[in-house]
Amino acid sequence: MKKAELKAFLNEKVVLYENPKFLESDPLQVPHEFSKKEDIEISAFLTATIAWGNRKSIIANANRLMELMGKSPHEFVLHHTKADLESLQEFVHRTFNGIDLAYFIHSLKNIYINHNGLETVFTKYQEMDSLQPAISKFKEVFFELPHQVRTMKHVSDPLKGSAAKRINMFLRWMVRTDKTQVDFGIWKNIPSSKLSCPLDVHSGNVARKLKLLQRKQNDAKALAELDKNLRKLDPKDPVKYDFALFGLGVFEKF
Repeated sequence: MKKAELKAFLNEKVVLYENPKFLESDPLQVPHEFSKKEDIEISAFLTATIAWGNRKSIIANANRLMELMGKSPHEFVLHHTKADLESLQEFVHRTFNGIDLAYFIHSLKNIYINHNGLETVFTKYQEMDSLQPAISKFKEVFFELPHQVRTMKHVSDPLKGSAAKRINMFLRWMVRTDKTQVDFGIWKNIPSSKLSCPLDVHSGNVARKLKLLQRKQNDAKALAELDKNLRKLDPKDPVKYDFALFGLGVFEKF
């Protein structure tokens, strides 16, 4: 498939999948329950953190988590008590448990009080053409408080070889335009051109079939290769093709 044909094909799939109907089966529906910026950010970050495995299970557990936080995640993060954190101990999603969750709440409070919020951290450390170094720096900031080693595995580091699928997905949600009522576009100081595709088994397999990706592992090197090729198709908004790759893989079994 020639470049022009590939671009036209993928653009059609973006139009097909990037619409509110997409939210009916996607974890992104959870932060769409909120209107306050900080509630959207925190609910999105926590939802993205547990976004692996069965999607129905992800959505159910993300909604349960919001209920445990009184459906006011920003208020809970800032003003939780020791007893509130104890009430989270029963939460579990695969290997993410109450110990991890308690630290996440503790760290988010530190970020909003001492670092001016999630947006500020990622904006501060963005580089000219990539957010991957900012993700690595974010992990440093996130774990600057005393923590258990086990919890660190729930925040990926691209500079240590990870494709960081869940954080890249979270960043897509925050940065990309809200014109289609899917992503939020509430972070105004990071351009969409710097976003990276949330690379997983589905998008990776489709990308390889379309010759957008040759590397076999879904790691940081594969992400860099996919980013380079998607930016050739749309330098300003390369990650819109996440909808096409994901939709082709999950819904069309391409």
